[in-house]
Amino acid sequence: MHYLPVMQDPNLLVGMESVDDAGVYRLNDELALIQTIDFFTPIVDDPYLFGQIAAANALSDVYAMGGRPLTAMNVVAFPASKLDLAVLGEILKGGADKILEAGALLVGGHTIEDDEPKYGLAVTGIVHPDKVVTNCGARPGDRLVLTKPLGTGIIATAIKAGLADKEVEAQAAGLMAALNRMAAEAMVGVGVHACTDITGFGLLGHALEMANGSRVSLKFAASEVPVLPAAKEFAAMGLIPGGAYRNRKFVGDRVSFAKGVPEVLRDVFFDPQTSGGLLIAVAPDKADRLLRECEARGVKAVVVGEVLEPGEVKLIVT
Repeated sequence: MHYLPVMQDPNLLVGMESVDDAGVYRLNDELALIQTIDFFTPIVDDPYLFGQIAAANALSDVYAMGGRPLTAMNVVAFPASKLDLAVLGEILKGGADKILEAGALLVGGHTIEDDEPKYGLAVTGIVHPDKVVTNCGARPGDRLVLTKPLGTGIIATAIKAGLADKEVEAQAAGLMAALNRMAAEAMVGVGVHACTDITGFGLLGHALEMANGSRVSLKFAASEVPVLPAAKEFAAMGLIPGGAYRNRKFVGDRVSFAKGVPEVLRDVFFDPQTSGGLLIAVAPDKADRLLRECEARGVKAVVVGEVLEPGEVKLIVT
């Protein structure tokens, strides 16, 4: 980031400096644009499902900012000389269907030739300038709420190794393809202090960004964090994605684990997620209402920790 010039403008509400989920630019007193982009290589064999997951993952950044996706553009790399174009068609159909589910519009895109398929979206959303939710607003005393279980990165690694059965694969894929729309609507309705979606940096990597941005410390109760059962089994077998080791190195000594936290769970907390849930910091007197509003929308949200006054250690896992 230090190689890039600082972008300053009174209407740039969220830029690169805060390491947030998306950029936000104010158009007027009533409307701001949210802009984000994300794409990656296939993590499941089914091209239609891959398209759904990649689209849900890209759309998630808008939801994490408290916004509503408006338009999307395809970002595609495809080996047309190696794979049937029907495969690309299924990927794009999966993405388009997910965009429509989000209430947004597909307005175009760009494709290049590449040795390996890649797919995602550039998304534009809208939000009221006074209602932007960032990862920098967590306050001491807030409760930390997580809206999806962890472990999809580990399971994706097991899928690639041919060790995950169809039931486990379907469960993980269903989670990854699920939009964070309902959780975001509950969050906006209740009113919260901070939010980020859990993706490539894993739970603790994204939590560190929230802790740094908010100038607080975060404490998690390991036993309360929802984890896909199969992920723990595969982690115990050593099926840990490379990104988890990079996340562990990134967080470094800024996390303190209680001695009783199993190594398998530590691995899961660093596991890079694809289209993971939202991590929300909400005032303690609103936490129960947020859980109820999520449940009413079919989202199984859980209180997994709390926000502390800033300390020497940014993250504490008990």
